[in-house]
Amino acid sequence: MSRWGRRRYYDDDWGYYRHFAPSRPREAKGGIKAQTKRGGFGQSWWAIRWIAVLESFDIGARLGRGRSYARSGQVTHLEVGEGTVTARVQGSRPKPYDVVIKVATLSAANWKKLAESLGKEALFAAKLLAGEMPENIEDAFKTAGLSLFPGKSKDLVTDCSCPDWSNPCKHIAAVYYLLGEEFDRDPFLIFKLRGMTREKLVALLGAKPPAPPKPGAASEPAPPAEPLPAEPGTFWGAGDAGEMTLGEVRIPPAAAALPRRLGNFPFWRGAEGFLDAMEGIYAAASPAGLAVLLGERKNEEAGA
Repeated sequence: MSRWGRRRYYDDDWGYYRHFAPSRPREAKGGIKAQTKRGGFGQSWWAIRWIAVLESFDIGARLGRGRSYARSGQVTHLEVGEGTVTARVQGSRPKPYDVVIKVATLSAANWKKLAESLGKEALFAAKLLAGEMPENIEDAFKTAGLSLFPGKSKDLVTDCSCPDWSNPCKHIAAVYYLLGEEFDRDPFLIFKLRGMTREKLVALLGAKPPAPPKPGAASEPAPPAEPLPAEPGTFWGAGDAGEMTLGEVRIPPAAAALPRRLGNFPFWRGAEGFLDAMEGIYAAASPAGLAVLLGERKNEEAGA
C-alpha cells in the first residue's frame, strides 16, 4: 500500500502511475462481443495458431486484459483490409480509442511462388476453393520460403490512440482476440491480411470466374416482371393446408440446421451467441409453424 493508503498502479488509459482505485472502462453499447465466454479463443486450428503466435511474442499481461475487453464487448468497430486492421475500442474515456494493426504483406512475386507450391498438391487447391484451410498448408508456405502467420513481432505494426506507452496495449490485444474468432468463420481473412483477397487467390490457383459476355453477343431475354401480389396470404404463399401434398411433415431433429451450415455471423454483437440464439428461435417457432400448417392454429395466433 502507498503512503496515500491506496494501491499504486499504472493506468493504461491515462499513461502514468495513480494512487487511487483503478478506473473501469465505460460500457460500450452495441459492441462486438467474443463468442467464447471462458478458456482459450478460437476453435479451428488456424485460429488457435494465430493466438498462439501472438502469445509467443511475450507481449505480457495486457493480453489477459485484452481478453476481458473482447468478451465484454468493448470493441465497437472492426474492419479487416489487405494488410491492415482498423478498429475502435471503448476505454475509460468518453471517446473510443482508434486502433490500427498493420501486418507485413507478401509481394506479388511471393504469391506467385506460393501458388506454384500449392499447385504441387491438388488437395491444397481443392480445399481452399471449398473454403477450407488445409491442415498442412504451412508446409507449402515453408517450401516457398514464406510464412502464413507473422513470424516475429516486428511483422506486426500496431498503434492505438490511448495514452498507454506500452505497445500493444490492452485495446490492441482485444482486437487480436476478436480477429482469432473471425478467422474461425472465414479463414480467407488470414490471406487478406497477408495481402491477398479470396477472389485474387482463387484466380491465382487457376479457378478463374467466368468471363463476361462479349459485346453484341446474343443472350436470352429476361422474363417479363410480374407485379407482387398485394394480398398478404397470396404474397406469403399461404393456402389451405388440406390442398397441400407435402408428405410427412415433422419438426426437424436438429434446430437451426441451415444457419449452422452458414456458420457464425461476422462480428456478432449480441450478448448471446448467434447460433445459440438462432437455435432457440427455431426450436420455439417449429411447433407453432407445424400447428399452422396442419390447420390446428391460425397465423394470427401463432404470431401473437
